Amino acid sequence: MLDGGPKPAAAPSEPPSRKRRKISKAGRAAIAAAQRKRWAEAKKQEAAPVAPKAKRKLSAAGRRAIIAATKKRWAAKRAEAAKQAGA
Repeated sequence: MLDGGPKPAAAPSEPPSRKRRKISKAGRAAIAAAQRKRWAEAKKQEAAPVAPKAKRKLSAAGRRAIIAATKKRWAAKRAEAAKQAGA
């Protein structure tokens, strides 16, 4: 349990048995060129302009209709509240 004594030293981890692979300068250049090609292709696709959807605009008549309906609803709600309070 917890006796406060020193902990036994952990066994040192063994170094990896395989050596790291090295890539030649030509190999690295080929990888870099392929990555640049992929990036160029991705940027080309992003550059295609997408026309934004036109914003819809509310007409003056539509706005008046919404205002009238809202006032009608609130009037009904106030009448209902007054009826509840009076009863």
